[in-house]
Amino acid sequence: MASGTGSSPPPEIGAPAAAVAEEELEQAVEGAEEGEDAFDIPSKNASHDRLRRWRQAALVLNASRRFRYTLDLEREEEKENLKRMIRAHAQVIRAVFLFKEAGQKNLGESYTSIKLETLSQSFPVDLKKLTMLNRDHDTIIFQEVGGVRGLSDLLKSNLDKGVSPDEDELLQRRDIFGANTYPRKKRRSIWRFVFEACQDLTLVILMVAAAISLSLGMATEGVKDGWYDGGSIFFAVFLVVFVTATSDYRQSLQFQHLNEEKQNIQVEVIRGGKRIGASIFDLVVGDVVPLKIGDQVPADGILISGHSLAIDESSMTGESKIVHKDQRAPFLMSGCKVADGYGSMLVTGVGTNTEWGMLMANLSVDVGEETPLQVRLNGVATLIGIVGLSVAAAVLVVLWIRYFTGHTKNSDGTTQFVAGTTGVKQGFMGAIRILTIAVTIVVVAVPEGLPLAVTLTLAYSMRKMMRDKALVRRLSSCETMGSATTICSDKTGTLTTNKDGGAAEVTGSPTEKAILSWGLMIGMDFKDVRSKSSIIRVHPFNSEKKRGGVAVQVSDTEVHIHWKGAAEILLASCRSWLSTDGSVQPMSSSKHREFKKWIDDMAMSSLRCVAFAYCPWEPKMVPTESLDKWKLPEDDLTLIGVVGIKDPCRPGVRNAVQLCSIAGVKVRMVTGDNVETAKAIALECGILDTKDAASEPSVIEGKVFRDMSEAAREEIVEKITVMGRSSPHDKLLLVQSLKRKGHVVAVTGDGTNDAPALHEADIGLSMGISGTEVAKESSDIIILDDDFTSVVKVVRWGRSVYANIQKFIQFQLTVNVAALVINVVAAVSSGDVPLNAVELLWVNLIMDTLGALALATEPPIDNLMKRHPVGRREPLVTNIMWRNLFIQALYQIAVLLIFNFDGKRILHLQNESREHADKMKNTFVFNAFVFCQIFNEFNARKPEEKNVFKGVTNNHLFMGIVGATTGLQFLGKFFDTARLNWRLWMLSVAIGAVSWPLAYLGKFIPVPVRPFQSYFKRCSCRRRPRQDEEQGGKS
Repeated sequence: MASGTGSSPPPEIGAPAAAVAEEELEQAVEGAEEGEDAFDIPSKNASHDRLRRWRQAALVLNASRRFRYTLDLEREEEKENLKRMIRAHAQVIRAVFLFKEAGQKNLGESYTSIKLETLSQSFPVDLKKLTMLNRDHDTIIFQEVGGVRGLSDLLKSNLDKGVSPDEDELLQRRDIFGANTYPRKKRRSIWRFVFEACQDLTLVILMVAAAISLSLGMATEGVKDGWYDGGSIFFAVFLVVFVTATSDYRQSLQFQHLNEEKQNIQVEVIRGGKRIGASIFDLVVGDVVPLKIGDQVPADGILISGHSLAIDESSMTGESKIVHKDQRAPFLMSGCKVADGYGSMLVTGVGTNTEWGMLMANLSVDVGEETPLQVRLNGVATLIGIVGLSVAAAVLVVLWIRYFTGHTKNSDGTTQFVAGTTGVKQGFMGAIRILTIAVTIVVVAVPEGLPLAVTLTLAYSMRKMMRDKALVRRLSSCETMGSATTICSDKTGTLTTNKDGGAAEVTGSPTEKAILSWGLMIGMDFKDVRSKSSIIRVHPFNSEKKRGGVAVQVSDTEVHIHWKGAAEILLASCRSWLSTDGSVQPMSSSKHREFKKWIDDMAMSSLRCVAFAYCPWEPKMVPTESLDKWKLPEDDLTLIGVVGIKDPCRPGVRNAVQLCSIAGVKVRMVTGDNVETAKAIALECGILDTKDAASEPSVIEGKVFRDMSEAAREEIVEKITVMGRSSPHDKLLLVQSLKRKGHVVAVTGDGTNDAPALHEADIGLSMGISGTEVAKESSDIIILDDDFTSVVKVVRWGRSVYANIQKFIQFQLTVNVAALVINVVAAVSSGDVPLNAVELLWVNLIMDTLGALALATEPPIDNLMKRHPVGRREPLVTNIMWRNLFIQALYQIAVLLIFNFDGKRILHLQNESREHADKMKNTFVFNAFVFCQIFNEFNARKPEEKNVFKGVTNNHLFMGIVGATTGLQFLGKFFDTARLNWRLWMLSVAIGAVSWPLAYLGKFIPVPVRPFQSYFKRCSCRRRPRQDEEQGGKS
């Protein structure tokens, strides 16, 4: 079964408990240093307390929408409780089984004697009994049916060739035994999103006010004229709800699709005698599945054969224990991980017929996850919202005071409310109208869409990143990647092609394929060799010792121990060498130097050097019991030979490395290969230049770095460019040292032992082709094509996410400031506002949902990689954005207030009736205000560039939204506006168009380097040194 995407790796293969504790301590200290800012969370592994704190601090009008894509903390706790319950259930079943008596043999007999009516005509086996065999791990029944071979016969499978690849047979097996899937949570319909959009507190108040206005209006003015005020508000609210719900629904579909991609694990399966790739969901009972270290057991099954196979069953049992599997303990559970060794299994249970399937069926997959940027924007929205609420409350009080004291005039000049004269209904309607204006100001002032814009741009970016061969597992990694200052990359398969083999059809790792292909080229007959020997014990390749071994019985009187591994390391264990005539010669010091020189020469030619060696062993010295614990002899070996394998750089890697350098991202190579090989490849890829290669700190061996003290590692870590002969632990130490120096670290990894480094890094990047499932689960992003150029594309997208959010913030804050100031000044001075409730709702729709759609989905531009990484603590609103914002906002406020107070004279409306002149003036102000936003939307696309039109036609969504916004301006009836003549239309457009040259000229104004916000933090800055001294003393 596919694994849940949010699960943490088991302790053995994930972060150690001490590391987790250290991480939590760092988070606590970090929170203290930042003055306990509720809206500042770490990019990975945030505690539930930190997540609760920002939720409690946020000002929210529509909680169901705002928190839709955040982690449901209560549901997470329920999930953990449910997992514990199901695990306990599984353990109780096994505990009861241990006390069962021998009477169970009858069950074994009935296993194959079930009436034909209850069985499929094709398979003489009962699904219920098969499920019990898997669940109870009943060795009695297992032996009764003839072990794995007998069970294979019952399932009409072949242990060597698997099942037939015929689609009809596979479909038949799915119908009888079930599919390897589990029931999914039902997809939410669009009506659910409509309902959630309607839960916005301000919209509810507006709908109630509209209903009152509608009923009172029709009662006093008649149906024909009285429906406008209430009806137009209803229409505006409906439009907001419809657009919001549609946008949210589309995002939901995108996240669901990406979640399905994350669960769709690719596995190897043997069908018709051939190894083929298949989705985990396509497995059927009877399939033969090869397993290797780092794989997830894809279904319940029985071990066919294996060597040193060890399974981590903590995901099912909850116990941190590695279980060794052999013919005495052959049962394999779906969802567990292969911790060591390799083997093959016969699938006997799939889908909900497995314990893992039961677990997944009961756990609804939650795609909720807040990101640091999203939380920071909640903080910005809260701050703006508090200001907006204060302004709206002030406007409400001022307008009500003016209204009830008789200072508010009708359009014909008469007083709206006269105490003792004005009727209750009319007075109440006037008060309701003022309330709707104040509430609508709140709608505009509280930017609910600001945090959701992050979700929108992340959904868009994740979908596009899939096309660039990057599958995002954790949302926060998208934006964190934009802040990456260094990438620690593997060499083999990421920077190089990892295609060492020939055209022959051979299986194994790329290194093994290359060696086997070479063996075929020189005429070796592998089948003949295998037929004359048998494997006794296999020692899988160990990334720490850089070697793998196998014990082979070559005759009744002779056993050979063969080793393959890193050439210079294996050479050090050799005491003799095999000459071309087959004789064994002693390893003299001169011969050792000769071999070492050959190895160095090949390494400097960027060849990966692999040596072969063996030693004879007495059969009587091979243990007969506990064979899996036998440690193969590693010393006194005879060198057979050394080969050099060419693994060329991937096309485009050199350009990608150069692009990273320009972008301020240092690429470091971390490889298990020989230091000389690593140096040669690094020069070829452009990671090293000739000058760097000469200095030792730039190129270091893993063991040297490992043996240093922590202080010494931190002193040289920033100088390291290439680390050769490194172990996964060395990679972890490198990541930790870089993070302590303040770097945002991205790490690539493919092996099971890379899991701690992937977990520790700010962004863990696993390989989609060569990566193990353990590595993928510990990572944040999966690089589907294993190519370094795809890693660089991820950096580009990460920066794009941040840049798009900044564009939207600049645009939204400009509208916020302009709309609030215009309405407040007009309300306080004249007792009325130029923008009514419906017009403000339309402005909110342009600013919020449509603005986010237009600006948050801008594709990344080349200039993004010419900037330096964005620091984690850098302000969201930069000085450049403040400059652009103030220029546009001041222009809009000045021009529109002038037209508001003196518009009748400027627009030559003196000869019109007062009511019509006021309506024309207000309509013009509204029209000009909207066109200011439409034109300013273009300015927001390029906050730093003078040419804001570059590439605009490539963004079809942006052009469509601008066109739709302009077109809907003609719906004057619903906005309760007057008809403007073509001159006023042209003047409205001209006022908006002035923002273009204004923005162009404004970009010549220099801005200070120091962030504008820092001027308001002098007090906290003065206190910080004392806090640092105290913390330094404690540490």
